[in-house]
Amino acid sequence: MPPIRGLYFFRSSSRLRAVRALGLDVGSKTIGIALTDEAGIAAHPLTVLERAGNSGDATTIAAMVAQNGVTDVVVGMPYELSGKVGHRGRQVQQFIKVLAAAIAPLEIHEQDERFTTAEAERVLIEADVSRAKRKTVIDQQAAALILQTWLDAYRKRTESR
Repeated sequence: MPPIRGLYFFRSSSRLRAVRALGLDVGSKTIGIALTDEAGIAAHPLTVLERAGNSGDATTIAAMVAQNGVTDVVVGMPYELSGKVGHRGRQVQQFIKVLAAAIAPLEIHEQDERFTTAEAERVLIEADVSRAKRKTVIDQQAAALILQTWLDAYRKRTESR
């Protein structure tokens, strides 16, 4: 669907809606955060949030959602190689429950994040980012990859309707 007045619109039910999504790569120590551009076409690394516990993190992310006019939140789900939800996945699901309450009625989408950190590392190495700098931006780059994967799939699903 072509851009309309600078925003990319997606068909939802039988109507169009603008999408501005926030992507999260939830780890045990940090959360990588990415945001789509205002046109809703591309995901860009935004920041890395030091973990402060599920409630504190949800409050901080809810403020980012409000500040940026976010319509959808995409959380990377760390499935096991078998596709099952393991220990890390259950921890992320607990965070999602707390976040969902903080940003209601916005919808949270889960996106398979297997191999995104490795892919982010590869992208940063190809961009000749130093090892020290990679450590500080890897989580937000992984969040951008998670968000872009969801955005591309979402666009494809809505355009085929």
